[in-house]
Amino acid sequence: QVQLVESGGGLVRAGGSLRLSCTASGGTFFRNYAMGWFRRLPGKERELVAAISASGEDAYATNSVKGRFTVSRDNANYTVYLQMDSLKPEDTAVYFCSARNTPYSWMLFKDENDYNYWGQGTQVTVSS
Repeated sequence: QVQLVESGGGLVRAGGSLRLSCTASGGTFFRNYAMGWFRRLPGKERELVAAISASGEDAYATNSVKGRFTVSRDNANYTVYLQMDSLKPEDTAVYFCSARNTPYSWMLFKDENDYNYWGQGTQVTVSS
């Protein structure tokens, strides 16, 4: 059983930056897990923000955050990051980390139904 714990959320002014971290524990090799970041905006369904392959060589960011958010991972420290720059009020949401075991180091996943494990979420609030 894999446990995921997010950190780094908080209140920031528009144009500012935050870096979210998600640390995994309890499972086997972290390098066997593709990771994702999702968010739930107020009153909306959860949506994909970014995804990264198990190896870290392949990454994806949704159009609304492309060029502003960057996903990366440190397999030695069982951690995945979401660097968020140029934040906008519409980025206000609860951000979730997710993990999915895969034998393919290059594969990443964009559908929340593809993920087996989820963190509790961390609140990000961007003021105007």
